[in-house]
Amino acid sequence: MRKDYKNILLINWGGIGDEILFMPVIDSLKKEYKNAKITLALEPRSACITQLCPLIDEVIKTDIKAPGIKKYFNMLKFLFNVRQKKFDIVISSGKSPLVAILLFLTGIAERIGFKSKTSFLLTESVELNENQYASKMYHSLISPVCDIECSLPEIAVDNDYALPSPLEAKGFVAIHPGVSKMSIRKNILKCPDLTFWEELILSLLEKGEKVVLFGTGDDEDLISKICKNENITNNENFINYFKKTKSLLDMANMFAKAKCVICADSAPMHVAVGTNVKTFAIFGPTNEEKLLPKNEKFIAIKNNVPCRPCLWHKRAFNCVHSDCLKIDYKEIISKI
Repeated sequence: MRKDYKNILLINWGGIGDEILFMPVIDSLKKEYKNAKITLALEPRSACITQLCPLIDEVIKTDIKAPGIKKYFNMLKFLFNVRQKKFDIVISSGKSPLVAILLFLTGIAERIGFKSKTSFLLTESVELNENQYASKMYHSLISPVCDIECSLPEIAVDNDYALPSPLEAKGFVAIHPGVSKMSIRKNILKCPDLTFWEELILSLLEKGEKVVLFGTGDDEDLISKICKNENITNNENFINYFKKTKSLLDMANMFAKAKCVICADSAPMHVAVGTNVKTFAIFGPTNEEKLLPKNEKFIAIKNNVPCRPCLWHKRAFNCVHSDCLKIDYKEIISKI
């Protein structure tokens, strides 16, 4: 007989995209254990997930990527914090054998994680199947304590949200062309070049579409280059909304009102999926089968070179050629 858990700790280190993919876990647990308090342990860079998922009652922020000894100090602080909160159960993603050790050190009586060499430290372990949509992979972690099927990530958008006046007059195509600077620093390139975005935007404008360009500080270099093209910026149907969204939820509310969203494999892609808007997602070296749900609303745009996808299971960064990112913008135009 299952227990009626009142205080649940979830651990999911990663970026905002990882947290959006993890949201169905939270949704199912809230349905199964209606009175439970759910705490999510995450990295500080992803704490804004609470804007998109009000089902999270509390977060514990831990910088597990801090340099040098500070990382270990942060983990000790995390363990001390967790031990004070008297959780009934802890469930953690991550395939490293260190995950089970960390869960054991929390002192929490019930511990669930993926199978590894240290699974004997867990009370329940779940077989890891990475060859599926990541939300389903994460959701399998709660199979020992929850029978609810995995749903798609669902962002709590405001249905009464009023668009800014420049966006109201006509339906618009939302374009978010960038990826995080962290990815670029690690030579993880998932975004086509400047020419692709210029040709795509110009073609949409020529067809009379209103195009709204979104982006954050990470995208400044690419967006500034796009906006140097006067054929784009002088068109009355082009709106530059770079750095004008007030929050991640603000962006989600705008995406939800768009005709469609065009983006690379990035956090905004997961935001778009979470708003259930038609999404054209550009994939280079990463695997769309793991990152995009099978649904006619979500369309993967890719160059089917025989060596892709390669990132993560074959290599940790892009190859020198990156032929997979040589994508024809006309494929999107034809599908729109």
